[in-house]
Formats: sequence, structure tokens, C-alpha cells
Amino acid sequence: MSAPNSLLGTLLHAVGGISAASCYLPSTKTKGWSWNTYWLAQSIFAWLVMPMLLAWLTVPNFFSIIAEAPSKPFWMAFFLGGIYGFGGMSFGKAINHIGYSLTYTIAIGISAVVGTIMPLMVFGGLGNFFTKPGGGIVLFGMLLSIAGVVICGWAGFKKEKDINAEKLKSAGFNMMLGLGLSIIAGVLSGVFNLSLEFGQPIADMAAENGAGHFEGNAKLVVSTLGCFVVNFIWYIVVGFKQKTIQEFLPKNKNVTTQEPKNNLLRNWLLSSLTGMLWCLQFFFYGLGHVKMGEFQFVSWVLHMSMLIFFSYIVGVIMKEWKNVKKETYAILLVGLVVLIVSFCVTSYGSY
Repeated sequence: MSAPNSLLGTLLHAVGGISAASCYLPSTKTKGWSWNTYWLAQSIFAWLVMPMLLAWLTVPNFFSIIAEAPSKPFWMAFFLGGIYGFGGMSFGKAINHIGYSLTYTIAIGISAVVGTIMPLMVFGGLGNFFTKPGGGIVLFGMLLSIAGVVICGWAGFKKEKDINAEKLKSAGFNMMLGLGLSIIAGVLSGVFNLSLEFGQPIADMAAENGAGHFEGNAKLVVSTLGCFVVNFIWYIVVGFKQKTIQEFLPKNKNVTTQEPKNNLLRNWLLSSLTGMLWCLQFFFYGLGHVKMGEFQFVSWVLHMSMLIFFSYIVGVIMKEWKNVKKETYAILLVGLVVLIVSFCVTSYGSY
């Protein structure tokens, strides 16, 4: 086990947050594919190919470790990862209805709380963690993070009021549906952290085999495998039912739309980029988690707060905040500043 370094851990979580906040951007560039087809393609890379590749490259004797892994941690991690699979679907659909900023704030804000508290409740030690030296500071940092999420969410709701309602309707905006999907995504995203905690014995085996900083890649594969199985079955069934599965086949040039023949290759490359970015968030999460020392449990809320922070940066770049009132921008900036302060406080308390 490497020496704890909370500052480095925080920076690694920041890199993971950037990767996660930008992972669905490639979906805006796909052409000729329905959402179902795109989601199925990216899931192959996000939850199967990339986790397997990372584990194979970084964990010595990876396949032997998986074969010898204790039954309960393996299947609990797999099962809970499968439950998160439904959360991933909800998250992707919510983006279509309420945009990046609101989806990330609501879903990830809920995930930050659920994913941090749930493992402590399941495995015990909820009170003990906060009574350690620095525990009060860490708790204060977590509360600041939640406050930052709430403020950013407030700014998000004000943004929707500032923008013309007809314009939103034509863009597919549906606040109630998006809100419901975001809540489901947030709760089930928190379950993914519980899945990773159940898989910790697999990570410990990887560490004993010389995986070092990369021990988390071993348990990540099991959690994402459960997620992949659920998504694969669901979207294969949907693909045949809605006849979108044929979008995977090459097509001749469309005379009406003049779409080029190479859209299929382009879409697969964009889907693989989405999968790579999604998976890299947990690659850096694992590295940051190891570096947080005795306060590893705070990694989830720290990582999720980073994700929210950078999702707003992405939202601004995508001009989701164009034409909003100055007051709304001011609230957004306050929320982002509070999140930055929470990163610093949590890192200091861990140190």
C-alpha cells in the first residue's frame, strides 16, 4: 500500500471528474443512430472492453485473481453493479430531457450522499469515522459539498426559467420526466460505490499480487460487468423491438440527406471515446481512493463533487447557460466556489 497523500488524491479525483463530466459529449456528434444504438455501443466499451483492458494491463495475474476471488464479494459486486446499470440508463435519458448541468447536479448530488453514507451503514463505523483526528473537518467539507450541490441546482432551475419555454419545448426539454430519471440515476449511482466496497477483497488480492496503486482495477471489472450485462440485454431487446438494431449495419449513401457512408465508423469511434472517458473516471477514482488514507470513505463525495463542478464547466462550453440572467450566473458562481472550498476542506481534513 502506498503512503497516503490527500492532496494528490484530490487531484486524481479531479482528473476523474473531468473525464466523467465530458464522457457523454461525443454523443452530440453521432449521426444516423438512435439513442438506443449509441447507448448499446458505448456500453460495450465503458463497462466491458476498457475495464478488462485496464485490469489486464495493470494487475498481475488478473484472470487468476478473478478465478480465485471469494464468492460473496464477487457476486455482491456483480449484482449491485447490475442495479447501477439501470441508473446509467436513467442518467443518459435524463440528459436528453433536462441537459447536462441539471442532470449532473441532481443525479450526482444524490449519488454523493447515498454513495458515501450507504457503505458506512452497511459495513458499520458511521460514527467512528467522524471522531478520528480531522474527522470533524472532513464532515464539514462534506456538508459544504452538499451545500454547493444545492446552490448549483438552484442556479440550474433558475436557468430553465430564464430561457424561453417554447425554445425548451422544441429542444425536447421535459422537467418532470428528467427530474424523475435524475433521482433514480442518483440513488442507483450511489449503489455503484456500495458495489465497489463489496468488491474490496478482490482489490486486496490484487494488491497482494503486486498491483500497487492499480489494485482498484480488479474490483472495478466485476462491478462494471454487472452493469454491462443489464444494459446489453435491455438494449438488445429494445433494438429488436423498435427495429433500431439494423443501425449497426453499413448503409449506402442517403440520397435525401446526403449522409456519408463512413458515419458507421465515425459513430463507433465516438462511442468508444465515450466508453474510454467513462471508464477512466474510475481508473483515476481508484488511484485517488488509495491516496486518501484513513478517509478513503470520503472519496465518493469528493469525486462526485468534482464531477458536478466540471459538468458545469462543460455546460457553459456547450452554451447551456447562454441568455440567462446575471443573477443566475452569480448563483452558479457562488455554488462553484462553495464546491471548490469543499474540495480544499475535505482534503485538508483527510491530511
